[in-house]
Amino acid sequence: MPTAGLTLDQALSRAAANEPAFAAAQAEQRALALERTNAKAALLPTAIYHNQSIYTQPNGVPTSRIGQTTGAASPVFIANNAIREYASQGVFNETVGFAQVGAVRLASARSALANAQLEIVRRGLVSTVVNLYYGVGASADKVAVARESLAEADHFVDITQKREAAREVAHADVLKAQLSQQQRQRELDEALLASNKAKLELGVLLYPNPETPYSLAPASAPAMLPEKTGIEALAKQNSPELRGALASVQASQAMTYSARAALAPDLALNFTYGIDATNFGVNGPDGIHNLGYAMSAALDIPVWDWLSTERKIKASRLREKAATVALTAAQRRLIANLAEFYAEAKTASDQLARLDQSFVTARESLRLVNLRYVDGESTVLDVVDAQNTLLAAQTAQIDGRVRYQLALANLQTLTGKL
Repeated sequence: MPTAGLTLDQALSRAAANEPAFAAAQAEQRALALERTNAKAALLPTAIYHNQSIYTQPNGVPTSRIGQTTGAASPVFIANNAIREYASQGVFNETVGFAQVGAVRLASARSALANAQLEIVRRGLVSTVVNLYYGVGASADKVAVARESLAEADHFVDITQKREAAREVAHADVLKAQLSQQQRQRELDEALLASNKAKLELGVLLYPNPETPYSLAPASAPAMLPEKTGIEALAKQNSPELRGALASVQASQAMTYSARAALAPDLALNFTYGIDATNFGVNGPDGIHNLGYAMSAALDIPVWDWLSTERKIKASRLREKAATVALTAAQRRLIANLAEFYAEAKTASDQLARLDQSFVTARESLRLVNLRYVDGESTVLDVVDAQNTLLAAQTAQIDGRVRYQLALANLQTLTGKL
């Protein structure tokens, strides 16, 4: 369905819903958040309701109990208690150890890393959409400029033809004006092609059918460049690259902790309540009370594993050092990006007024040259040169405005405002 007046925020929202890389990063972030919750849940006791019925082949020998023969045969397997055995029990287990704490730390670090990577992907998508969005706007403006230039060239051809008919200029002036007219027509064709390509590239991110017709909302005046100190504080506070590098360090530290946890003992606790008897009931046929409980505690102390744990600790520490190097590199990269982006925005901002003035000057120059040509005081070459100058000034004005908008958007993305 055609969309009129598409704003940048609407474009970003549509792109976020359609971009597969962003969807994959979002799914990974949510999945790791669930894994972090599961790691925390592993610290808590577990409960199951166990039900079992066992039948064992009898060995044919009557069972003896307290000096008397019961008449019932014994099971053929000595590990089983009776020929028929029924269990219906609530089983509670809890394992206390450093490995479970290490798993929580690792899951938390991986979840934080996924959050940072999601933000990195989101900002990359924002940068792509912003570039395409402003590119579409600029291409539309260049089409309008090309149409104006062609109209100006058409008007000048008409002037030269009339002056030739009046025997005021030679036919060479007409030919020169027609050559300029043909050049302007080619430029308009190229501008239309570039505009269509830009709209299709943005349409790929926004619509199921990239050929869906749409137009952009009217461009507003560019915002003022904010102070550098405020941008620096926000950039350092909201940098996903820094958060991701820090999460990588924390993940490496958690892996080291988990590896060292293998050297510590684990305490396993168990509490079982229910029945485990030859008949399924609270009381047996002989009046014995079947319902009861059992508790156990096991402490496993690691003794020797052929130094496998020590090697795992060493490998984790190596990865931790590499992650620390990556963190310092991310800090340096942030400082450089901030300086580069701000300098780019400052330069583009300073040039906006001069580009506007150049356009006004070039337009006035063309007007005066046209008047002088009509009066026979300038040549056709002067007019064509003035036309070229005006076209270059208009194009530079459009490019300068887009340059500033993109530079400002880069700063906003760097600080997390966009």
